[in-house]
Amino acid sequence: MMAEMAVAMPLVLAGEQGMFHIPSAAEVRTQPISRTENETSWPFSVDNGVLACVWSGGQKVVMFIENRPANLGEDEPFEPRRVIVTTDPIQLTIGNMAYRDLFRPAASVEERIRLVAPFAALGQRLCDQPAGAHVGHGEL
Repeated sequence: MMAEMAVAMPLVLAGEQGMFHIPSAAEVRTQPISRTENETSWPFSVDNGVLACVWSGGQKVVMFIENRPANLGEDEPFEPRRVIVTTDPIQLTIGNMAYRDLFRPAASVEERIRLVAPFAALGQRLCDQPAGAHVGHGEL
């Protein structure tokens, strides 16, 4: 008698993709954001950038990506820094080790979470937008 072989399929929850999902351009959402003149709780060390909703590890992740500096020439190479924008302390600290200087200095992880939380919520609203949606300034 031949034993039947069970094939285990990976568990994928609603709103998730497989671990190695490569998104199409329609699945990526971006929104330019910038610090206003009187904004005291801006969590980033640069005054403007892009808030993006991207796929990573099968889940939607909110990131802040710095813009090309205005004083940098067009022929000069530029690799933008990016950080995960989340209230999860592990992802916020360990996940952002490579570019942690993209955040403004904070006295503690708790303070950084407090500063980042409104932008994490804003990014989640960006992730909820339908494909092809154009979101104007202040609409999130």
